[in-house]
Amino acid sequence: MHFDLKSLSPEAIPAALEKAHRYRLLNEPEQAESICEDVLRIDAENQTALTSLILALTDRFGSGQPVSPRHVRELLPRLKSEYERAYFAGIIAEREGVSWIRSGQPRSGEAAYVCFREAMKHFEKAEKLRPAANDDAILRWNSCARIIMTHPDVAPTDEIRTRNYVGD
Repeated sequence: MHFDLKSLSPEAIPAALEKAHRYRLLNEPEQAESICEDVLRIDAENQTALTSLILALTDRFGSGQPVSPRHVRELLPRLKSEYERAYFAGIIAEREGVSWIRSGQPRSGEAAYVCFREAMKHFEKAEKLRPAANDDAILRWNSCARIIMTHPDVAPTDEIRTRNYVGD
């Protein structure tokens, strides 16, 4: 079945984005995603809508209606700021790692480790590009490091361990 979607008025964008934020807080990422898509239909470059959409989609990682991390990464080039591209690439990888931990699947700790290390690399890049007085990338890097340090199952595969040991 197909419906012709109705368009928001440009004046309604700020209130709509506030609703998207609220829906994320209420753990209703599908509603937030829909609102962001409505905003982007009339303002394709709206950076707040793009970042909110990225966050709403990553909220669905590991849920009953999961979204592919690759699909979310496809939005990154639309972000205008190099800092935001690096920071949100880190967020995507970090949240993918968290979803692996929560999945309880065999070898999920190894998959999570790879995700967290990828996230940490993105956060390090974002740290170098960050605006003054913005330590968000540092906070996220520390969070990834703490997860790795406090979850013994979040560890590299034996192959990675061996390669790191031999290279030291």
